[in-house]
Amino acid sequence: MEILKTKKHMQEWSVGKKKTSKTICFVPTMGYLHQGHISLLEKGKPLCDELVLSIFVNPTQFGPNEDLDTYPNNIENDLRLAEAAGVTVVFLPQKEEIYPDDFQTRISLDFLPDHLCGKSRPVFFGGIVTVVTKLFNIVMPDVTIFGKKDYQQFLIIRQMIRDLDLNIKILGGEIVREPDGLAMSSRNAYLTTEQRESALSLSRSLKMAEQAIAGGEKNSGVIVKQLTAFIQSFSQTRIDYICFCDPQTLEPVKFIDKQTLLSLAVQVDKTRLIDNIIIDPIQ
Repeated sequence: MEILKTKKHMQEWSVGKKKTSKTICFVPTMGYLHQGHISLLEKGKPLCDELVLSIFVNPTQFGPNEDLDTYPNNIENDLRLAEAAGVTVVFLPQKEEIYPDDFQTRISLDFLPDHLCGKSRPVFFGGIVTVVTKLFNIVMPDVTIFGKKDYQQFLIIRQMIRDLDLNIKILGGEIVREPDGLAMSSRNAYLTTEQRESALSLSRSLKMAEQAIAGGEKNSGVIVKQLTAFIQSFSQTRIDYICFCDPQTLEPVKFIDKQTLLSLAVQVDKTRLIDNIIIDPIQ
């Protein structure tokens, strides 16, 4: 496994592989790898000749008072896990390599970022699509894989690939959960024992919603009220949003009569957690 730290070296490596008709699968991350990340690498490994992982904590997607300075990291463990997963190259750039002093370009989308996380994190998705576009141009992948725990992010990157005519196939990886149901996240490391119990309100809410819909409730507003009361019954929780929406456009859904995305974001003390499920009321 190679570790490349500059754009020049990463691009030269990719160009060399392209010249020999090798295909590249790319999994971008911010590091502090867990089984959710590993599942994406395992999904991508058999799809292409080469498997590239990037580790870069992207500063442009963090807003004021968010956890950029405290985001968890363990590069030594990340590299060990990456090698065990069969990664060919780890791209490990510094901030200055991605954003030099004269950097001034941003990429934005018109509609998808206006929903869910985009409402409370206005700079978030602009930062993501900009850095991902840069990483795509540096790594030159044929296939890229994004986890669906960040479902809105997956839709936005997919849309950006379509809109900019990038010759990249995007695939989604399913949510990987802890044995207690908590969706795996690097930020789970922040949680105390008490806070982790509160964090379980997210996955339990998804199950409550499934049961309510299976029982015949189709009014999303009624279910949102039930989930709100349930989550607020846990200590240190503050709800950012609970939203039933169209799984392609993210437009809110009032009546659940077809496949619908339930997405939620909850602050547990200082830790912001997200989770989601796609519910099909016809099944």
